[in-house]
Amino acid sequence: MVLCVACEFKLTKENDSRASVEVVRYDRLESRYLTTGDFSALQQMNVDYPVVTRTLVENVLKLGAVYEPDINSKFLSFYQDTILQGVIADTEAQYANMTDVNESLSDAFDKLQELIPSLRKPEIFALIGALNQSIIVGDNYVGVCLDKYLGKDYPLYKKYYTAQQRESMSAEYIASDCVTFYLLSLYPLKDFEQRSQHDRDLHMGKIMYVANVVTGKNLFTTPYVKKASKMKKASKLSFEEFLKKDK
Repeated sequence: MVLCVACEFKLTKENDSRASVEVVRYDRLESRYLTTGDFSALQQMNVDYPVVTRTLVENVLKLGAVYEPDINSKFLSFYQDTILQGVIADTEAQYANMTDVNESLSDAFDKLQELIPSLRKPEIFALIGALNQSIIVGDNYVGVCLDKYLGKDYPLYKKYYTAQQRESMSAEYIASDCVTFYLLSLYPLKDFEQRSQHDRDLHMGKIMYVANVVTGKNLFTTPYVKKASKMKKASKLSFEEFLKKDK
């Protein structure tokens, strides 16, 4: 799922396109507020990351507008469900350390910038989306909902997702998914609604093929990914030209 937000939010560091990628731990503030009701955590969420908070509340959870007088209590109450409290605890425990994730993201986006020099690396933040989204994409920003990457054998997933869906719900897919949906936001298929299903699938195959290349993992193996690989190898196009080309 992709949720596009064409806005800006306060950064924690200068936006240097050559810098290593490091995930901003918005999820820790979120967890603190949602498990203890710590109002200072909510204040920091709103002051430092207003767009992230608005996106989460309004577009992911669909609780209402952030300016509504009772929105904070709605937000807090929504996560008081016993299942969601368990998901929060499990997410924070599993991702107490994100060194491996940061390294895989840095390697992937370094490689992507080598292939497409004009590309700006996105700011990446972590959050807990109550199992509603996996990746959120904005204007040069990517949000990773860590609660959708707890592993294919996570007990709760087995109740709501098929075995095929669960295969991609683990940490090894985070970098590939971030690259995929960030590229999709930069290189959308023109006239998407009017295009054939073949064109749509092929375009997604091209995006996924590039994600495989920059991550060094063949996590995406659809027939259209294989077709895109053959097309790229047979062409003299740069990676940017390849992604911009309609067919």
